[in-house]
Amino acid sequence: MQIVCLDLEGVLVPEIWIAFAQRTGIAEFSRTTRDEPDYDKLMRYRLALLRQHSLKLADIQAVIAGMAPMEGARAFLDALRARYQVIILSDTFYEFADPLMTQLGRPTLFCHRLVTDGEGFVADYLLRQPNQKFHAVNALKGLNFQVIAAGDSYNDTGMLGAADAGFFIHPPAGIVAQFPQFKVHHGYAELKASIDAAADRLAAAA
Repeated sequence: MQIVCLDLEGVLVPEIWIAFAQRTGIAEFSRTTRDEPDYDKLMRYRLALLRQHSLKLADIQAVIAGMAPMEGARAFLDALRARYQVIILSDTFYEFADPLMTQLGRPTLFCHRLVTDGEGFVADYLLRQPNQKFHAVNALKGLNFQVIAAGDSYNDTGMLGAADAGFFIHPPAGIVAQFPQFKVHHGYAELKASIDAAADRLAAAA
């Protein structure tokens, strides 16, 4: 059996924090996992910015409520689900993702949780597990699944390396230069063709 694991932001939906930066006019929020490989450092930076600007979870959710998946994302996901089981492995938060998951047809999502205080400010975040994408892929392989993965950021490279086949889609040039072992794709049709080819190759070798 084969499972396809996909990142969420930058692959199926726009980057939430970039959208929030654009809506608030606070450019510092546009820093993402495409820029910062240390996820804890990035999140502590974001939490401090939210507190500095007196912005609450509800302010972020209001921006997300107006967002939509990337053009073609739902059709791409549906085409994958016609052949494979698909799991979204993301370093976003359930408190963010729900409206976007609805628009994507409720795929299975593994991500993290936020902690809010009595006033609605984001006080902390709770990881499901450090480096959860890497560990999720290895757990699936331990259950005798063949895993194919795709992502775009630093925090996806562990997942891509652990998978039986791993691919980039829309990655920044700097990340491509550091991880040349992962084939780069610039559209869903191209990525779907590579996933199918990898699946056929893995099935034949099993």
